[in-house]
Amino acid sequence: MSSVFAPDPGGAAARTGRGFALLGAVQVVLILAITMLSPALPAIQHDLGLSGAQLTLVSAAYGLSFSGLLMLGGRLADLLGRRRALVAGAAVFGLASAAAGLGPGFAFLLGGRFVQGVGAALAAPAAMSLVRSLYPGEARHARALAVWGGLAGFGATAGMLLSGTVSTWVSWRWAFVVPVAVSLAAVTAARRLLPAGPAPVRVKLDVPGAVLVTAGLTVMSYGLVQAGERSWGAGVVWGPIAAGVLLLAAFVMVELRVANPLVPLGFLARRHRATALWAVFIGSAGMSTIFFLLSLYFQEVREASPLLTSAAFLPFSAAQVVTGMLAGRLIGRFGGRAVMTGGLVVAAAGLVLIGQLGASTPYAGAVLAGLIVFPVGIACVFSGSTVVALEDVEDARAGLAGGVVNTALEVGPTVGLAVLVSLATAHATTLRAGGESAAAATSGGYAFALLLAAAAFAASALGAAVALRGRAGGRGGPSEPRPEASPPLPASPHPEGAEPQRR
Repeated sequence: MSSVFAPDPGGAAARTGRGFALLGAVQVVLILAITMLSPALPAIQHDLGLSGAQLTLVSAAYGLSFSGLLMLGGRLADLLGRRRALVAGAAVFGLASAAAGLGPGFAFLLGGRFVQGVGAALAAPAAMSLVRSLYPGEARHARALAVWGGLAGFGATAGMLLSGTVSTWVSWRWAFVVPVAVSLAAVTAARRLLPAGPAPVRVKLDVPGAVLVTAGLTVMSYGLVQAGERSWGAGVVWGPIAAGVLLLAAFVMVELRVANPLVPLGFLARRHRATALWAVFIGSAGMSTIFFLLSLYFQEVREASPLLTSAAFLPFSAAQVVTGMLAGRLIGRFGGRAVMTGGLVVAAAGLVLIGQLGASTPYAGAVLAGLIVFPVGIACVFSGSTVVALEDVEDARAGLAGGVVNTALEVGPTVGLAVLVSLATAHATTLRAGGESAAAATSGGYAFALLLAAAAFAASALGAAVALRGRAGGRGGPSEPRPEASPPLPASPHPEGAEPQRR
């Protein structure tokens, strides 16, 4: 990694490579923390004597604070300084992880998970914006972002594997060792390996906007989480969702009026950026739905252990890693927009394959094929959309841009699970009423939800192709600079900033 971006005078490139590796480890562990307890939830419930409602809160607490605070965290990275924000966020995340893992009961675990999300919301956008500081050249930056985009999916899969392994062999508490270790590395090595970034932006923080968007996203997400276990007509579901929508509407009104808005609405209105953010949103929604539904399917319908459930996702992880390593080259050849759109099509095909599952469907068949095809597509979606979403972003708004992309990444699973799990439950109920066995009805409900997700991916691919037609490049023009290299790949023969052949 150290020598692929440039010649290595005096070890400067080696230091840059180590800095990128540190940022990548932080990004992976922040996403890993989302799924790191999923296969272990039954063991946590047994060990701590939790009710179903308490278990839901433990599962959702990290995502609630993470997604709700990301917009604010991104702006703070610009206002406070990128490296300073990363170190502060990593410190909070690591201390909260230790408290959650060592705490004696529900309150410590719930509080630790919530504060973990607070630290993550500050660290994640700062880490993404520091990639720009490490690789300021357009070509290198685009290629580095292509690699960066694939880290989120890998982190989510790694969380599943970690949780299933430790909960089977030792205790679920040991899963928190990884976040603590990476946080410690970030705090101690950041000053040595990472640039400070540009001088902090000297503008007044939009406090009303920050309060409204944080409250709106958090409250709405809470209602959507509750929708996974209750009907949409329940007050605990529609009440928070309605309140969240009203708060977000108020946020929009404030942003239209203040001199220095937290999120300039024109920043989100650019066609290529809005399309890319939607791809991040639906991609994370689809991936989290697969993890959630298949984890339940393997353990409840097929009676697999948490360890075997985690092992079932190993091909998923392998396909994702390989595709992520190649994503930079694909984007250099075809452009971020083409890779993003093609990834949506491939991911839709993978969902169709997984959607063939039934009560006795063998793993080594359509399901396994889908667990290989889908991650190939989703890695292309995340890599391509990350590059496209950050096109034309001025340096002073790099933290904000990181916050926006990560918000789409975090809100997607909450909305996707709320909608698709509700649809799966409703379809399973209909099948049971028609005389199907419990296992067949449950499997049928899951398959129905996955096929609907496939349709949404296909429609999104069509929408992206229409929205970006005539814009073959990845930087808002007819073509984009061909990235020179990516951290794990050999250097490109094209000089930095060279224009690729128009396609």
